[in-house]
Amino acid sequence: MDAIRLSPDDNVATLLRAAKRGERLEIGGGAGVEAADDIPLCHKIALVALQPGDRIRKYGETIGEATAAIQPGAHVHIHNLRSLRARAR
Repeated sequence: MDAIRLSPDDNVATLLRAAKRGERLEIGGGAGVEAADDIPLCHKIALVALQPGDRIRKYGETIGEATAAIQPGAHVHIHNLRSLRARAR
């Protein structure tokens, strides 16, 4: 397994190793995704297409929202994710 997804509701997974663009990554349970970017160890990878404003779910919880369109396999980090902590909803 190359990445971990803790809840079936998660739309991102956490990499258990660094990934190179174009690599096929096993998420677990037979699921997989092709890395659209080079992604560092322990960073998030999108499992589905996300649009600006879509909620990002990790660990079965909302951790933020997309600030840009994100394709499956893309690196999800501060360049395309905004935290919702301490923000009016």
